[in-house]
Amino acid sequence: MYKLDLPLDTKEFAAIESRRKREQERQDRIFNAKTRTIGVDLDGISAQVKDRNIREQTEKARDDAFMNDMVRNDKIASMLEQRQDGDIRRLNQSLNEFRLNFQKPETRKEFDLYDPDGKKKDKPARVSDDDPRCGISSLQKFDGEDLNSKARKKLQQEQIREWSIAQNTEKSEAKKQQMYADHLYDLKRVELDQRAVELDIAETQCREEIEKSRKDFNRAQANERKEKENVSKRQELDDNFTEISNHVFGDMLTENPAVASSAFGPHRVVPDRWKGMSPAQLEEIRRIQEQQRQEKRRLREEEWQRDMEWDRQRVTMAKAATILERNEQNTQRRLRQEQDLANLRLAAEQAAHKRFLDKEVYVNPPTAQYFQQFNTTTR
Repeated sequence: MYKLDLPLDTKEFAAIESRRKREQERQDRIFNAKTRTIGVDLDGISAQVKDRNIREQTEKARDDAFMNDMVRNDKIASMLEQRQDGDIRRLNQSLNEFRLNFQKPETRKEFDLYDPDGKKKDKPARVSDDDPRCGISSLQKFDGEDLNSKARKKLQQEQIREWSIAQNTEKSEAKKQQMYADHLYDLKRVELDQRAVELDIAETQCREEIEKSRKDFNRAQANERKEKENVSKRQELDDNFTEISNHVFGDMLTENPAVASSAFGPHRVVPDRWKGMSPAQLEEIRRIQEQQRQEKRRLREEEWQRDMEWDRQRVTMAKAATILERNEQNTQRRLRQEQDLANLRLAAEQAAHKRFLDKEVYVNPPTAQYFQQFNTTTR
């Protein structure tokens, strides 16, 4: 009636064998005195070493990814800065072209007040008897004889209308330019905010790079200034020697004989015709001296402008470095305050947890009899 040759369940058999095998391994570990006293678990140590290697590789890959992301952000910031400089340059160029094409001095309504050719364009004091500029004392016309009143009023109305149209056009154009400038300012502000957020992430690295760049810039500036001073001294010395040589070997001191050359030969001179250098030669000398003075003045002006530009850039970089250092100090101070508050909160929690363990959990300390019941079975 009962069928006893039923096949065994493979899953249940495998589970039983697995439990039996784990129990045997557990007995070997627990009842082996050497393993129990020394406490060396080679498999566990190997697993820990493997986990540590995997964790180090993961951290290295994450650091590499962060480094690549930082390089990409630097490239993006550089591209944005270049694009911003290009936009500003094109805007200034468009503004200069607009001023050159549509805001010429002769198109202004007050141009006749400071026109350099105003006297040349002005009419004579009196043209005819009907000249409207003749007043009462001129006796050219009398009160009530305004014969050109209609034409004059019409011209005045036309002139007022043209002035109104010009003013409206100028106002509308100025409003468009202001709106465009406001739009560019908003775009610039958004871009600067985004850039500030990106720069705040890499603040420490940027500070070191800025400090290094500032030192290199100051060193290069000092070398360049020293080189400019040497070049200026050499140029001034050469100019002085050239000027002395020009005076010594010029026509003034050598008395050029070409002025009093004789018809009997180039080697003969007519004594009654020799009167020194000609006015043209003197004028040429003065002209060359004036050109030299202008050139020297221009070189001094360019050198002064370069020095001012270098000073401005140095002051700007110093201000930027000071602002970055101040922001870093504020950030560190805020982080220290947050860390202090977190440590105080953690200390309070640990103290409360310790009081809870001492008063609520560990109220019944174990005795020696409690420890003697262990190590009797595998469980």
